[in-house]
Amino acid sequence: MNLENNLLMIPGPVPVAPRILRSMSRPIIGHRGKEFGDIYSECQTTLKELFGTKNDVYIITGSGSCAMETAVSNVIGEKDTLITIENGKFGERFREIGERYGQVKAVKFDWSKGESIELDRVESALAEGAKAITLVHNDTSVGIKNPAKEIGDLAKKYGAIFIMDGVTTIGGDEVLIDKWGVDIAVVGSQKCIGAPPGLSAISVSKKTWESIVDKPPYYMDLKAYKKSANKDTAQTPYTPAVSLFFAFQEALRIVKEEGLQARIKRHAKFAEALRAAACAMNIELFPQLNKYSKYSNTVTAMKIPTGIDDKKLRNGIKEIGIQVSGGQGALEGKIFRIGSMGNISKLDILSTIQAVEIVLHRNDVVKKMGPGVEAASNILK
Repeated sequence: MNLENNLLMIPGPVPVAPRILRSMSRPIIGHRGKEFGDIYSECQTTLKELFGTKNDVYIITGSGSCAMETAVSNVIGEKDTLITIENGKFGERFREIGERYGQVKAVKFDWSKGESIELDRVESALAEGAKAITLVHNDTSVGIKNPAKEIGDLAKKYGAIFIMDGVTTIGGDEVLIDKWGVDIAVVGSQKCIGAPPGLSAISVSKKTWESIVDKPPYYMDLKAYKKSANKDTAQTPYTPAVSLFFAFQEALRIVKEEGLQARIKRHAKFAEALRAAACAMNIELFPQLNKYSKYSNTVTAMKIPTGIDDKKLRNGIKEIGIQVSGGQGALEGKIFRIGSMGNISKLDILSTIQAVEIVLHRNDVVKKMGPGVEAASNILK
């Protein structure tokens, strides 16, 4: 496979614009000087807009999972209780992280069936007491967007710190950290923002600062990030991935040039086009929605159609030059997922739909070529 021409349509990492890639070829600069400080400060300012917050925001050299662990480890100690809401792989990851630091009470929904969150069960868990609660706003493993505002309201009612994974919504969907009452939120560089993997960002509320544990992890110590960022020249406490900061700055500039609301609208339209194409091809969408949940605006999960298996479907699409994702864990071989986030275009969406259609037609799964692309084109026009 010619990787130069490979179109990544997975739920991250996403294709990186040439302009962003070129930015990483700049000469390395010192990370304790004004030039780096200006980059860091610019990124912080733009990130606050994307997060919808006036809270402190810090950038970590580490992926989204690093930011998730930072969030949990700075507020949960051995005797503290953390409630984790699980209706996908990344909700499960929050539990696995929490178990390393404190006591975890998991509110589990059967994500192998795509179950949505039921708020009454979450409230029952909170009523028993907990220091913090976690939510994955958009779990790409099942293609579902979860009710952040409603969980925020419950967290406030019971006095719990609200930790939210916004890794695949911040920069591509509506996120209102302050309005929703989110105390800690995290994002990864390689998703909606459209930068290379390797950086993450975290927002921290005043309530969180009052609840920091005595002995947080050394590298992920939020107090250390605050102290360094507040110096005359903003910096990180430890050596950052300087070239990735160049790329992050450029990616965030592209977000500002497009306009956040326009970017959110584009992501929503692309996801709507993918869903319309799936329906036109009689492909069943995966998650089970209730009145509090929605289909994701950044990844679309679909059941593998009868008449073809996962390997044949995705390998066939890959041979055309496009890569999509399969299912994770218990969903392996049962669903496939198409990402629609970052700096992708209408052509990327239509090309992916056409590739799916070609492979299904070759295997006699769809009898007529064109309905998927036609349905999507009607949305994208």
